[in-house]
Amino acid sequence: MSSKLLIVEDDITLQKVLKSFLQDEGFLIDTASTGSEALIKVEKAAPNLVLLDLGLPDIQGETVLSKIRESYPDVAVVILTAKSQPQEIAAGLNLGADDYLPKPFAAEELLARIRARMTKNGASPNNIQLSDLTLDLGKMAVKRGDKNIDLTKTEYELLTYLLKNKGRVLSREMILNHVWGYSPGVESRAVDIYIGYLRKKIDNGFSNKLIKNKRGFGYYIGDD
Repeated sequence: MSSKLLIVEDDITLQKVLKSFLQDEGFLIDTASTGSEALIKVEKAAPNLVLLDLGLPDIQGETVLSKIRESYPDVAVVILTAKSQPQEIAAGLNLGADDYLPKPFAAEELLARIRARMTKNGASPNNIQLSDLTLDLGKMAVKRGDKNIDLTKTEYELLTYLLKNKGRVLSREMILNHVWGYSPGVESRAVDIYIGYLRKKIDNGFSNKLIKNKRGFGYYIGDD
């Protein structure tokens, strides 16, 4: 199943950017803007990894890190902070952080560090799962129950986009732009046609239909 990340960041703009980027990479994302909120969510949501800003408005990030390490030693913590001096990095790592990334940072570097940490901790960020449907991003393989499902390149990209946004209604325009780009001559009805193809391969023969539409809005995939 998808790995769960908690983003602890009081800069709401950065928080939203990180959430959107990491959701698109298949992670389940929760957010917190304060240290106290973060500790509550670590307890209730049991994330696989915490992205922790040290400059929080209520509790020092170092204190949050210490409390996480004390009570939840298996939760990975990656510090994201403007504190970039060698002694500051060393202090964070000595408190038990698994990694330390000074701001500003490149999104791809952050993603690589998260995946490396997940792999070390035994998590599986390359798999997206919904009910009995599994998509292996590394092998580009799809399986529902015991059935291996062969998809075309476009069908695979469409399913990946739906699963990375599971539960979220996606408009035809959003799907068209993401899967087909801005290719001239491709009409919105292509979305309906390929959704039909996916339904035949993913849902036919199963009582629990996963690919759904919200009339007047678009399509989504969900187990509701």
